[in-house]
Amino acid sequence: MDQLGEKRSSREEQVILVDENDEAIGVGEKLEIHRQGKLHRAFSIFVFNAGGELLLQKRAGAKYHSSGLWSNTCCGHPRPGEFIEHAARRRLQEEMGFVCDLKDVFQFTYKVQLSDEISEHECDHVLVGVFDGEPQPFRDEVDDWRWIGLKELREDIQECPDRYTYWLKVALSLLPAEPINEPEATLKC
Repeated sequence: MDQLGEKRSSREEQVILVDENDEAIGVGEKLEIHRQGKLHRAFSIFVFNAGGELLLQKRAGAKYHSSGLWSNTCCGHPRPGEFIEHAARRRLQEEMGFVCDLKDVFQFTYKVQLSDEISEHECDHVLVGVFDGEPQPFRDEVDDWRWIGLKELREDIQECPDRYTYWLKVALSLLPAEPINEPEATLKC
């Protein structure tokens, strides 16, 4: 374990460093890149059910940042040489215990200082999908989950913004009002 309590594997997880146009310019070790605040590629997944509710996850308390906060269905980083859609499906399985078809609908860049040691500076690709089953989240990744309507979620974020991850709030503000009703975004699992 390192100073932040993060378990280290024998093979450090690498992320893709990018420029302001999301062009790959190198790689770096994930935790170190978050300490340095360097711009890197990431993704955020928003999975809806047929009723239009969004699947939220509460990040595990053991996460090295944003632990215990409610967030979108899943998020992560593609590995060097890995397509975003493949990485997103991989992480969805690793975190939530299911996979479904996903569509990359938009991207945005943000930078935020999360603690004295950690900042996020990401070119974040937002992917959407549809799933009507019950997730089987892995407890090392997720403490809880729930389905919620977008109107209710937006109202709760207004009332209690500290319950939610920074990137969820930004992505949600850019998400179409009814993202699964767009023909190209309606994907079945």
